Amino acid sequence: MKKPDIVLFTADGMRLDSLACMGNRAAWTPHMDALVKEGVAFRNAYCQNPSVVAGRCSVMSGLYPHTTGHRSMHYLLRPDEPNLLRIMKDAGYEVIWAGKNDLIPSDADKSEYCDAWFDGVHDQDARKIYCYLSTTMKRMNARMSEQDYSFFNGVSTGQEKTDEKSVESILKYLDDRKERNDAKPVFIYCNLSFPHVPYGVSQPWYSLIDRNQLQERKPWCPDKPEMLVLTADRMNLHEWTTEDWNELRAVYLGMVAKWDSLLGKVVQKLKEHGFYDNTSIIACSYHGDYTGDYDIVETVQNCFEDVLTNVPLIIKPAVQFSVKPRITDALVELVDLSATILEMSDIQIDHVQYGESLMHVLAGDEVHKDAVFCEGGRPYGDIYAMENGHENPSDPYWPRMSVQQMDDAHARATMIRMGNLKYTMRMSGKDELYDLSIDPDETVNLIDQPSYEDDVLKMKLRMLEWYQQTADWIPSRKDIR
Repeated sequence: MKKPDIVLFTADGMRLDSLACMGNRAAWTPHMDALVKEGVAFRNAYCQNPSVVAGRCSVMSGLYPHTTGHRSMHYLLRPDEPNLLRIMKDAGYEVIWAGKNDLIPSDADKSEYCDAWFDGVHDQDARKIYCYLSTTMKRMNARMSEQDYSFFNGVSTGQEKTDEKSVESILKYLDDRKERNDAKPVFIYCNLSFPHVPYGVSQPWYSLIDRNQLQERKPWCPDKPEMLVLTADRMNLHEWTTEDWNELRAVYLGMVAKWDSLLGKVVQKLKEHGFYDNTSIIACSYHGDYTGDYDIVETVQNCFEDVLTNVPLIIKPAVQFSVKPRITDALVELVDLSATILEMSDIQIDHVQYGESLMHVLAGDEVHKDAVFCEGGRPYGDIYAMENGHENPSDPYWPRMSVQQMDDAHARATMIRMGNLKYTMRMSGKDELYDLSIDPDETVNLIDQPSYEDDVLKMKLRMLEWYQQTADWIPSRKDIR
């Protein structure tokens, strides 16, 4: 059987509810929606850390963030750690890497991991602003001259152009591949920035979103964890009007639409050259984004609301694999993607990984895992894990970064979801328990309710079992004694 080509097409901070196929009437995501007709969309897919670097390392290693300590923006995959890119290359795949890095150190030799890397920056100024102004955008830009931590500017920024250039490189590669009639299987890893702060997008995506169809925003909740509450207070966006928030949220959906259009270009090129049927396409995001819910934007590192952790994941397998197209409610994790890709590629590895292949779910199974996990934060006094360089209050990242300097607020926390219950154990502050069946906004903490005591105990024991199973990883080498 011919090995399939594989495309892993990723977003940085896309919420599950930003997809039309997931019920958002204001969203424009026709290309992702179309993949569901031939593949599977996961309603309950969870990232393993709301920080993109830690989550990316987990996806590409098949290990949880705590297993090898990947919980800092500045601790990337090392040469002796599993890396899906290198595994695929060593197994005979031509590996094409396009877009952001944020996976291995920037000074590392990328030839060990891929045959070509297109960063989207060369031959253009990544900082150039492509302005498409409207009356509303002029009004919002005027407030940026004041101290404003909303990350909103409405207009396109350099990251949009960089994403475009990255995808253009993939399209050119596919043209070249068709020209040389290369039978070698290919693994394309397209790692885009969109959607990501600052919130801004070009036309026609800016005007594409119907502001009257936006979903209701989740309300401010002062009983949330200290990290969220203090960051929101320092952002000082509590007095924003509904009109203000709607504009930001619509622009965010425009960024999602732009990302979807770039995915569509790749899909169309695969079809044009006859590659599509033999290609497995995986579209996902590394985490979500608050986008104004709870009066906060962007993300924080130790909170686990669904808007941050429940992410889009759609898999359209190559034709040789069994698939029952649908939206499934199976509980899955992004750490499962490495095992899935390796099974698709019929690649055997000689080291342990903790993700589990999703191939049986694609074929029709509705049960995958009894529990999913997400983790973040740091131990007390662990200044090494902090992200420095944003100490100036005029820096838009100052609200979150300044709170991350606080041991209690930034203390380690772990979330587990079983069924419709989500429990978070915290080193500092109050634990959390939400029943998603009656409180999808996650605003009513049930941790002190006696009727849930047995559920909490069950989830604590399951979390302990999970930590014991995944606490460490023996490197795939044996040193000389």
